[in-house]
Amino acid sequence: MDNALFVGLSRQMVLRREMDIVANNIANADTAGFKVESLMARTEPKNPANTAPGPRPVKFVLDDGVARNFGQGTLRTTGGTFDLGIEGDGFFTVNTAEGERYTRDGRFRMDPTGRLVTEDGDPLAGEGGGEIVIDPEKGPVTISKDGVVSQGTERIGKIGVVEFAELSVLRKDGGNLYRNTSNLQPAPQPDAVIHQGMLESSNVNPVLEITRMIEVTRAYERVTKMMDSTAELSRRSIERLGRVN
Repeated sequence: MDNALFVGLSRQMVLRREMDIVANNIANADTAGFKVESLMARTEPKNPANTAPGPRPVKFVLDDGVARNFGQGTLRTTGGTFDLGIEGDGFFTVNTAEGERYTRDGRFRMDPTGRLVTEDGDPLAGEGGGEIVIDPEKGPVTISKDGVVSQGTERIGKIGVVEFAELSVLRKDGGNLYRNTSNLQPAPQPDAVIHQGMLESSNVNPVLEITRMIEVTRAYERVTKMMDSTAELSRRSIERLGRVN
């Protein structure tokens, strides 16, 4: 009997983790550049908890990590001078106190020193890694589709877009940023198009995520009922053995 309870508990733990991921997707449905996530699960054979007859080995359910869909989100017009949307593959590079980070979130602004920064104040890296600094007295800022930043006829810098051969090396690092967890270095992505005055929307489909949330809830309820039935069967068996003795 214990084996069924342990297997059910392992499944419940995975379902709770999956619910957290689905809820996070829904919460970020309106977050620029957010990429939808899903839970990966696997089974792992283990020795039974007791010697009672039954399948051997017993297969438990385990969390096997998070998969992320880096598919293109819809580009929407905002009109903001420093709102930038990437069409195609690639990431903006951001210089943080912990090192380089990468993002599809193009909500940039100009800080008091004229630097282009994220909403959290981390500088946007230009091509070559340097910062992009704007002089407000030199007039309006234009950003071309290949990332060249200009004020009038003067070129200020160029925003680089980079890509990774293996997207699996990227891990979430807070603030809608990703960090590189390997020694693999990003390469320039010359085919990416930067759209000034636009932002890439999240690629979350709220209807699908709400449907998935309902499915997870029902699966959790089914496992709970199975565990309750197993516990009740075990209780009755003990009572009957007690009467016989």
